[in-house]
Amino acid sequence: QVQLVESGGGLVQPGGSLRLSCAAAGSIFSIYAMGWYRQAPGKQRELVARIDNGGSTNYADSVKGRFTISRDNAKNTMELQMNSLKPEDTGVYYCNADLETHRGKYVYWGQGTQVTVSS
Repeated sequence: QVQLVESGGGLVQPGGSLRLSCAAAGSIFSIYAMGWYRQAPGKQRELVARIDNGGSTNYADSVKGRFTISRDNAKNTMELQMNSLKPEDTGVYYCNADLETHRGKYVYWGQGTQVTVSS
């Protein structure tokens, strides 16, 4: 059984920083792309940032220059450094991974971690 476990969410003031972490655990053969998505109240889930297993990244326009995604392939972990946070960054942040187990290739999601940017 594969699990993606997020941590690092919380309440922060505008202009502040948070660092989110995601750890993939279980019988994993390979992890391909990993990403962070977020969902604000009343809105659809949207891509925040994504990184492939070669380290290539892409970001939503709204977070470029403020957020940095990284991963450690040896540890099956991923992080999102969020700086200069804005109230519109508030939402539940989900870790996502395209990975392969003995069952085949599937997309997995974490349970989500709340990020609230407010004064």
